[in-house]
Amino acid sequence: MRLIKEQTNIDFLGPRRRKIAVGISVLMVIASLVSIATRGLDFGIDFTGGILLEVGYEQAANLDAIRSSLADAGFEDAQVQRFGADTDVMVRLPPQGDAAPAELRKELQTTLGVGGEAVDLRRVAFVSPQVGEELTEKGGLAMIFAMLMIFAYVMFRFQWKFAAGGVVALIHDVIVTVGFFSIFQFPFDLTVVAAVLAVIGYSLNDTVVVFDRIRENFFKLRGQSAEESMNTSINEMLARTIITGLTTLLVLVALLIFGGESIAPFSIALIVGIIVGTYSSTYIASSTALLLGVTQQDLIEPVKDPGLVDDLP
Repeated sequence: MRLIKEQTNIDFLGPRRRKIAVGISVLMVIASLVSIATRGLDFGIDFTGGILLEVGYEQAANLDAIRSSLADAGFEDAQVQRFGADTDVMVRLPPQGDAAPAELRKELQTTLGVGGEAVDLRRVAFVSPQVGEELTEKGGLAMIFAMLMIFAYVMFRFQWKFAAGGVVALIHDVIVTVGFFSIFQFPFDLTVVAAVLAVIGYSLNDTVVVFDRIRENFFKLRGQSAEESMNTSINEMLARTIITGLTTLLVLVALLIFGGESIAPFSIALIVGIIVGTYSSTYIASSTALLLGVTQQDLIEPVKDPGLVDDLP
């Protein structure tokens, strides 16, 4: 950490680099929005409704045979994937009309017993389309509420120009992360929403740490411009940013590799969000504050004239 501090004097927020960074972000946001509008998201049953089954087999499961058995029984568009060990399988089915849950459960247990093999239905969850719509609405409201509360917090802690920069960075992170799922059509379920909310918290923490150092340097480095003070602050926090990001990514990569297919979307969302969030905390948040004309005077409280106070009756 000490070595990084001594050697870095990078001009992160110089006019040319700032324009390049903002241009890249604008392109990523536009690509994400276009993909979301045209291709949409591969919503899981949490949002679309359907049936989720966790099945245990005595021997390693044959996924192709399970898919064929479900298709032959009339269960179309079934998603079959491993869930942890080779003997554990997760099955997702679209809504099955008005069929009784008890009858469906019995039929599915028979269908999933490929070749007469005994199966253990460890979990069967039925999600109606109405519940899926409600979860979609609540997930969107949770993100909007988080953004509003973050704006209020940063404005109270610092100043509204910093708050605007922080919120712009967070919106950037959310759009790019969700757009990544749209472009590559990874499954998007409630675990991904939880990951996106976690990314908001991580990115905000990173941004607030940088803003806090900027505020300190605004008072310490009175002779420097706002851009110079911000560059100095980002360089001073670079070691902390790199170490925090890398250690977090190491854990998430391990989770992605060894956590199984069911937790992969959650891991991918966090990995993408942390990479994008670290980038936005360095460039987008501070660049937005500079664009709004933040100066040292914005953080200095006006001093009252004691003489005026004494003259009051």
